[in-house]
Amino acid sequence: MSATQKADATLFSLSPYPIKKGEEYMNEAQTEHFRAILQHWKGSLMQEVDRTVHHMQDDAANFPDPNDRATQESEFSLELRTRDRERKLIKKIDEALANLETGDYGYCESCGVEIGIRRLEARPTATLCIDCKTLDEIRERQMG
Repeated sequence: MSATQKADATLFSLSPYPIKKGEEYMNEAQTEHFRAILQHWKGSLMQEVDRTVHHMQDDAANFPDPNDRATQESEFSLELRTRDRERKLIKKIDEALANLETGDYGYCESCGVEIGIRRLEARPTATLCIDCKTLDEIRERQMG
C-alpha cells in the first residue's frame, strides 16, 4: 500500500459529518470537521516524507554489481516521484486550509455554488462543484 493510499485510508476512517436538516452550509462545526480532516491528511503525508528521507539515507549503498545499483536507483526514482506527487498534494491541502480561514472553502471557484459536504469528504481538496468538474474533464478530453 502506497503512502497516499495509507493516508487516504486513514483520512476516510474519520467519521462522516452528520448533516442536520436546515443547517447552514460551512458553519463552524463543518469548518472544524474539514480542518481536522485536512490537518490529519497533511500530517500523514509529512510523516511519509520523513520516512522516505530516512529510508533513502539508511539504504543508500554503493553496490559493486551494476544490476543491484540500477535496481536501487530505480526504487529511489519511483519513491521520489511518489513524494513529488505528495508534495503537490500537500500544497493543495495548504491552499484548502487557507480557504477555510478566508471562508472560501467549500464553494466552487468557477461558479460559486456549494461543492457539497459529501463531495468534500470524498475529495477534501476539491475546488470545483461536480458540474464544473465534469465540464472541465470534457474540455480536457477534447483538447487531447
